[in-house]
Amino acid sequence: MLDHQLYVKRAELLHERITSYKDYPFHIPAVRYLEQLSFTRPVTFIVGENGSGKSTLLEAIAIAWGFNAEGGTLNYSFETQASHSNLHEYIRLARGVKRPKDGFFFRAESYYNVASYVDRLDEEPAGGRRVIESYGGKSLHAQSHGESFFSTFLNRFGGKGLYVMDEPEAALSPVRQLSMLKRMHELVQRDSQFIIATHSPILMAYPNAEIWQFYSDRAPELVEWEDTEHYIVTRKMMTERERMLQYLFDDEYEPSDSM
Repeated sequence: MLDHQLYVKRAELLHERITSYKDYPFHIPAVRYLEQLSFTRPVTFIVGENGSGKSTLLEAIAIAWGFNAEGGTLNYSFETQASHSNLHEYIRLARGVKRPKDGFFFRAESYYNVASYVDRLDEEPAGGRRVIESYGGKSLHAQSHGESFFSTFLNRFGGKGLYVMDEPEAALSPVRQLSMLKRMHELVQRDSQFIIATHSPILMAYPNAEIWQFYSDRAPELVEWEDTEHYIVTRKMMTERERMLQYLFDDEYEPSDSM
């Protein structure tokens, strides 16, 4: 998928509309310092420490595109709890010439609500195919968390789509994360675009993906996989286990310390 064929090419923060940087979410450093994120490849990862603002921004991008705030397809119009920010009102998306034929906003924290909504849709009398058939035919609540996640990726994502995903690895084992990489590649080959907020160095390993690193004191930057904190810490833990544990258990250790 060439960059000129991408469905969304840029997300720009409209600073001129912001009246104060003291309120949520504008006080978040990654939002405060943000000018724009460009998307030049079929797979883009947004990474950073907890609280860095990556999920907040991803949510704003999804809503600005037209997705329901709690997740699902463009046609899903339910609200369990209005907990999303108004950041989407300050985001301008540069859209590509081509329009996607499919799309899904996947967010791990509210996936239960999406699964419940799918069940409710099939309770209503209507002709034709049941909604759950596009998720594999089995209620998402009748599967383990990880199986349910992967069933959506495998069955509901059909290709030629824009897939915005927030921490999809949350319920996936390392092996399932590898399977997700394979599924992502299949969908990229079918002209799909992914924008993913993640903590998983396994997912970040997708070849030729671009990775936006969010910080607490400056604007997001494009980085290489090997330069992400996720990769560095995981590699050190695998190769220098004893030293890492000794350092971790030191009485003077603080979670914010650099390793």
